[in-house]
Amino acid sequence: MPLHPPRPITPVPPRPVALTVLAVLAALALTACTSTPLAPVARPRAVRAPATTATALHRLVTDGAPGAAALATRNGRLPASRFSVVGVADLRSGRRMGRLDRFRAGSLTKTLVATVVLQLVGEGRLALDDPAAEHLPPGVPLTGAGGANDLRRVTIRQLLDHTSGLFNYTEDPHLAEQLYGTGFVAHRYDRHTPTELLRIALAHPPTGSPGTRSPRHKGTAGAPFAYSNTNYLVLGLVIQGVTGHPYAEELRRRILAPFDLRGTSFPGERPTLPAPHGRGYSLIDGHQVDSTDLNPSRAGAAGEMITTLVDLNRFFAALLGGKLLAPRQMAQLRSEKATHGAYGLGVYATRLPCGVTVWGHNGDINGSYAQTAGTADGRHLVSYRVNTDDPTDQGDGTAVLTAEFCPSRDRPD
Repeated sequence: MPLHPPRPITPVPPRPVALTVLAVLAALALTACTSTPLAPVARPRAVRAPATTATALHRLVTDGAPGAAALATRNGRLPASRFSVVGVADLRSGRRMGRLDRFRAGSLTKTLVATVVLQLVGEGRLALDDPAAEHLPPGVPLTGAGGANDLRRVTIRQLLDHTSGLFNYTEDPHLAEQLYGTGFVAHRYDRHTPTELLRIALAHPPTGSPGTRSPRHKGTAGAPFAYSNTNYLVLGLVIQGVTGHPYAEELRRRILAPFDLRGTSFPGERPTLPAPHGRGYSLIDGHQVDSTDLNPSRAGAAGEMITTLVDLNRFFAALLGGKLLAPRQMAQLRSEKATHGAYGLGVYATRLPCGVTVWGHNGDINGSYAQTAGTADGRHLVSYRVNTDDPTDQGDGTAVLTAEFCPSRDRPD
């Protein structure tokens, strides 16, 4: 079958009315290349699935995911969060997904990166309108061939909200073929440095001038928004340039340790998942294959994070609840003005069919898709995941969020 066109680590955030789950396969779909399909096993029925999420999770499994799980927190009661699961974490053993299972979170990494950048803004160590080049470590390339790309003209704000115009490095045809195409067999464990990946991006013409709309990316009408993993690759380097520490070290010190996110890690080049974990699956050349192990260095600050549903709820409760950022930075985080409602500074709003608006992010990488969404105060949250990156019905993601956040006569207390 022909190769799919290149895709970002996470899908472009949805239009305000509907959220698309797995509408785009991950650009970092790093697939274990087995030649024979895995034999499916009978999928167990839902375990402790409340009426608000049971149907939606069943839909995800019916539409192709081996397993789906969700963790819902209400009234800020994190210890009383309700876990629901359908299907299996491992097609061979039939093991179910667990509440504390580790999985790859893809572009949910971006929200933590954005949080630390905004903390540095609040500390006066950089400003949103600073050129990115002012804060990069020595040796990082600033321009591409012909000077069409120039990080001296791109601001921190434009990196955060994807209005920089920088080419998405995962859309480079040669690299994309190695990441998730037929070349993956030979390149599954290749090591990539942020500087190397940035050079690939800068070698391409920009999608548009910084702060202007790209004609190649048809997002919200008039919005200068073009989702690019390159933006957060650069922000990881900005954190290093400002603090003198690798971005992952700063995230561990500022977020993971203070908020007890024990199941979250930044693996660097480690290809395996920490225990406990299930398996991740991808569709390759018509076969469902195990895609659990991969070298995540090609994702870096744009999408390498490993986490749990518990940690996602804990982090977003702290973030949306105002425990990580000062009020001014919280307002900046939520501002979608520059993108006409498409994306803030590391989070985006989803307007559900019932009129409720929730805030969060999604993320996917080969074998895994996850999303967290919550009310503005962070007291009502749901994080859910599936162990595949295969496309499914576009309404499935909306169904999960609608079931959790929209009023219903069947909703339990």
